[in-house]
Amino acid sequence: MTVLQACIDTGAAYIDTAIHEDPRKICETPPWYGNYEWKRREACAEAGVTAILGAGFDPGMVNAFARFAVDEFMDEVKSIDIVDINAGDHGKYFSTNFDPEINFREFTGTVYSWQEGAWKENKMFEVGREWDLPVVGKQKAYMSGHDEVHSLAANYPHADVRFWMGFGDHYINVFTVLQNLGLLSEQPVTTAEGLEVVPLKVVKAVLPDPSSLAPNYTGKTCIGDLVKGVKNGEEVEVFVYNVADHKDAFNEVGSQGISYTAGVPPVAFAMLIADGTYDGGTMVNVEELDPKPLFGLLDDIGLPTRVKDDKGDRAWHEA
Repeated sequence: MTVLQACIDTGAAYIDTAIHEDPRKICETPPWYGNYEWKRREACAEAGVTAILGAGFDPGMVNAFARFAVDEFMDEVKSIDIVDINAGDHGKYFSTNFDPEINFREFTGTVYSWQEGAWKENKMFEVGREWDLPVVGKQKAYMSGHDEVHSLAANYPHADVRFWMGFGDHYINVFTVLQNLGLLSEQPVTTAEGLEVVPLKVVKAVLPDPSSLAPNYTGKTCIGDLVKGVKNGEEVEVFVYNVADHKDAFNEVGSQGISYTAGVPPVAFAMLIADGTYDGGTMVNVEELDPKPLFGLLDDIGLPTRVKDDKGDRAWHEA
């Protein structure tokens, strides 16, 4: 929030890829954006500052996928299910794909989803289902808490909004052991030798550095939105998605696919602010922007968008 305030004070444009989190708190009351970012919305408008919130992939591209699906295919939206599957293999016994502290924080709190016009609470790994997705095939994913649910619920309040992330049994087993032993705690403990340590930071120190996974990472990711609604009185559903390849990402930029999908969209948003397309002088979440300029640019710089429905699987601009 200090960076956002600095942008308001100086007139600089602002982009982030995730919500602000108070390190002393885990999983605050929804909607998460209402706790910090949205409180500065009026200040952005008064200063004429463009602020785009959640401009990564998820949140970010998946918000744009939802907007595109609703605008192009529906008169009324009923549900938005965001599905994030990493079907890659890094060859390590256990590792997180990005900073372990951030990764584990996502899964140690309450799972919030927006259903039937209200916030619903579940525990992590409580609700799971199998998804059959393009390229990566059948994958198990679990309903998880995530940033984009909290803005999409505000902008599409009549739709159920859920986030699903893929996990293998091995990941769940290791995570559960770490959590049950207290090793994911952010509260300091004192060792027998009198040293004060934070268990989660110790776990982070012994796990592989996520950037070290890139050279040997193989396989693909599939991230997209299954959006259901009504068009001309008939029920419709569409899956808007992207598939990225870990090896391709490494060959291009020296990073694994998770880093690539998270890092390329902010570059696109910055370009679209710079050329005036998204420089609106207000604070917005991604679904409040026209997604087509974003999709067109990302087609050229590495993350093409595709659409799958009962008419087939094709590029977004052919839909």
